[in-house]
Amino acid sequence: MASQSTKLSISSREVSNSRSTRRLRREGQVPGVLYGGGDDAVPFAVDERELRHALAARGAVIELQLGGEATPAVLKDAQRHPVRGHTMHVDFLRVNLNVAIHAVVNLELVGGEGAPGVIEGGVLEHVTREINIEALPTDIPERLQVDVSSMQVNDTLTLAAVEAPQGVTILDDPDETVVATLTPPKLQAELEALDEEAALEQETELVGEGEAPAADEGDVDEGDSGGGDAADESSE
Repeated sequence: MASQSTKLSISSREVSNSRSTRRLRREGQVPGVLYGGGDDAVPFAVDERELRHALAARGAVIELQLGGEATPAVLKDAQRHPVRGHTMHVDFLRVNLNVAIHAVVNLELVGGEGAPGVIEGGVLEHVTREINIEALPTDIPERLQVDVSSMQVNDTLTLAAVEAPQGVTILDDPDETVVATLTPPKLQAELEALDEEAALEQETELVGEGEAPAADEGDVDEGDSGGGDAADESSE
């Protein structure tokens, strides 16, 4: 669990149009908004490389430094380019380090390669990859892990098998949330065949209905995704 925050320098910016936002990104900056905590929303810009390093650091809390003041915050949302994958916009939420908050963390399977069912040829499927938790900002783990090394063919593992660290409460239903399944090879092959058959039927129906009209090239922005700037401005 995190015991300290990562520092990240940001600079204030004016809410601008899409063209100015694209210019900001070309300069290596990422637009963002800091909100919550009973204070006004603050539009800001941050160096893309520094942001990437801060988000990769340990711990959920990031200390945003603006004009000599430091504000503890957590990443609430990040919009990424659908092709290039780089961050296009971020939203940070102010937090009180003494008040528990809701967060979404990754759920990681460990020991799958050595599971008896996998050794026998079964197929291990990771069903739930993220879960909802509640914890103090500094207690939010980077991820939770669940051991699947003892899974047999036809086993189903639920969230009840996941042990939460001290100070962390799992909010999802432990008995209804399926984490992983291990299916027999034959059954898996049958399921894949059904998926292929359904896809072929859908493709046949589309061909019968005729081709969809071509997209207007003027609607495609070579620099950014079509909805990126609109999403940015709506966030601001």
